[in-house]
Amino acid sequence: MSAPTMPSRPGPVGPDTYLTGPYTPVTDEVDVADLQVEGELPADLDGAYLRNGPNPRFSPIGSYLFPLDGDGMLHRVEVSGGRARYSNRFVRTPMVRKEEEVGHALWGGLTTPWRPGADEVGAELAGSMRELPDINVVRHGGRLLALAECKQPYRIGPQLETLEKDSFDGQVPAGICAHPKIDPRTGEMVAFCYNFAPPFLTWTVVRPDGTATPPRPVEGVERPAMIHDMAITERYVVIVVAPLFFDIAAARSGGSLLDWNERAGTRIALIPRGGGPVRWCEDEVFWLWHTANAHDAKDPVDGADVVVLDYIEWPRPSPIAPGPAVQGHLARAVVDPAAGTVRRTVVDDVVGEFPRIDDRLLGRAHPVSAFATGTGRPTPHPDCWDALAWHDTGSGVVTRWEAPELAVGEPVFAPDPTSDAPDSGWWLTFATSYATHGSSLLVIPAADPASGPVARVRMPVRVPLGLHGNWMPTT
Repeated sequence: MSAPTMPSRPGPVGPDTYLTGPYTPVTDEVDVADLQVEGELPADLDGAYLRNGPNPRFSPIGSYLFPLDGDGMLHRVEVSGGRARYSNRFVRTPMVRKEEEVGHALWGGLTTPWRPGADEVGAELAGSMRELPDINVVRHGGRLLALAECKQPYRIGPQLETLEKDSFDGQVPAGICAHPKIDPRTGEMVAFCYNFAPPFLTWTVVRPDGTATPPRPVEGVERPAMIHDMAITERYVVIVVAPLFFDIAAARSGGSLLDWNERAGTRIALIPRGGGPVRWCEDEVFWLWHTANAHDAKDPVDGADVVVLDYIEWPRPSPIAPGPAVQGHLARAVVDPAAGTVRRTVVDDVVGEFPRIDDRLLGRAHPVSAFATGTGRPTPHPDCWDALAWHDTGSGVVTRWEAPELAVGEPVFAPDPTSDAPDSGWWLTFATSYATHGSSLLVIPAADPASGPVARVRMPVRVPLGLHGNWMPTT
């Protein structure tokens, strides 16, 4: 019997929406003080906005699957006293460092079966997959962490230098998800991790001092599934398990790594944070990339104890799953742990993604959800948002600010340190001009978001569109 034929080295990736226009990668790393500001930065805005996102260091080979592929690049805008400075750095994994030695890409994309051998990358990295800490960046327990999709995060230094992978002192060897939730009441960071072998899903808590509990298995998960985001309430960890399954055998034979199986339906796990069995609630199939928030409540219909989950609902995981283009809408699920039921409604038919709230209210009822949306007009580049929206959870009213000349990203809330009022602060987002390809940080007042930015901070380099970041106040 002859040996199996190994895939040949892949060639360059062809034209791709997510490598051009507002998504075009940048390679310059800069530090620039006294950025140009149009308007006036609020005097009380004091801290740093950090965002992570896919940015291939070299032209990719084999395949490029946005938003999962691409090397991480951190963008930081520090604001204080009405002035701003900018810096950016690649998250330098061993793969990035090796490629920088030779000056070109050595690893293929996530869906490329080929892996470099020892003759190209050395014995230690031979056969490895590219590490992708390019999704999010958080600060917790005195650590700044660049986050990947359920892998060990990379610890980042004060000058945005890459330090090392972080296993939380060996307690979390498999890593954590890209969207952990930091409970503002307890200071705990709650995270999950999916795995390719049993246990297929675990969860852990990282205490305020940075120490972690050993991962605990989530019972009832019988095959590996991709899960991007989660939510917490005061009582529960909330994890939506949609039927986007990993198919390792298919990937090894040249097929797709991910299998969208609509017949399997979607399940929601309510995991008691204080201990006890998982409550599984089943529903018809749907997908979510991102949650806005969740909280414990009384069902207005029958008074039962329920969990309310706000999120962006998709019919399937576009753009990964094949089929016609679909769109996401802000939705609400009322999940009854005792009955095992889910009642879903579309909160508003406005198309959108990247929902965020004031993170000081994570796990509790929130008055406003913000998200990126569109004007409905054709954009000069496909798959871009050109507006922001704010949903008032009490009245149901959606407020919009339109910027058809700009591609905008995820909105992030920066609270006013002088006030606890829910509308006291500013929404921040990076935006890129279709005409000039230049980027700015927009600062929008939460009390009157429809009025638009009070300040536009010009970036010295383009900030490629996507993905996630957080406001980190000066402490």
